[in-house]
Formats: sequence, structure tokens, C-alpha cells
Amino acid sequence: MSKSRGNVINPDKVVDDYGADSLRLYEMFMGPLEAVKPWSMQGVEGVFRFLARVWRTITDEKADDVRLNPAVQDASPSEPQLRLLHKTIKAVTHDIETLGFNTAISRLMEFMNEVSNWNVRPVSILRPFVLLLSPLAPHVAEELWSLLGGTQSLAYEPWPTFDPKLV
Repeated sequence: MSKSRGNVINPDKVVDDYGADSLRLYEMFMGPLEAVKPWSMQGVEGVFRFLARVWRTITDEKADDVRLNPAVQDASPSEPQLRLLHKTIKAVTHDIETLGFNTAISRLMEFMNEVSNWNVRPVSILRPFVLLLSPLAPHVAEELWSLLGGTQSLAYEPWPTFDPKLV
């Protein structure tokens, strides 16, 4: 974006229309930090849809109040679910440590594509996912964390670790 080229986007308008987490997530999703990237409102809409999908996957969109989706249960995860979680934890941890935020977000999107199709979504799978999402979309993550039974802020929770046997 450049003021001289007349293509400046007011971030306040983006936050008003899509929320601060969508703006944050889009800026990190645009590509490597050192690369020059064109701004795209379609990209903002894409990450907004991703966050909405995360919200719908965990919350009951049919309820009058905010509560967990009936598919979210205190059930034991299957081995494929555990494997997906631990592969995601390993990949996202590496991506964030190397400042590859765009690939970390892609991995979270892939994870959510799988989870949203599950008939039973174990809380023990969703809680680490929300922790992985928290540095990228902190406001949505805090709300979801609270719904999933978190008693303190995500900022005080330890980062999830992966089991090498499951990756």
C-alpha cells in the first residue's frame, strides 16, 4: 500500500467490518514478513471466513446464547484425531518459531477442515488447537478458551507439545 498510489486501506474500517483478529491474521497470512505483498480485501474476507468456521465448529450457532456445539464433547479422541493434532502442533510450533506465520495459519486451516467434519469433536483436541491459534487471533481464541473450560487467560497457559510417536 502506498499513499502516493492512492491505495491506502484504513485499518479502522477493516477492524469495524471484520474484527481485529481478521486484520491481524490476514497481515500474517499474506506471506513471508520480508516479502512485498499486495493488499487484498478478498484475502481479509478469506481469513474472516476461516475464523467464522472455527467459531461455528466449536460453538452452537443455532443457540440463542453462546455455548458449545453439541458435537464438542468430553470424549476420548481416536488415534487419527490424535495424530492430526500432534502433527499440527509440531508444524505450527516450528512455523511460529521461524516466523513462518503464513504457513502456520495454513496448517491451522487444514486442521480445521478436518475437525469441522467430525461428528464428535473431543475437547482434548480443541483446547490445544485454540492454544495454537491464540498468538495469531487472540480475541477469538480467548473467547473459545473460556467456552472450552479455560479458567485463566491463554497467556498463562503452557504451549502445547507434541508426542514424537504420534507424528
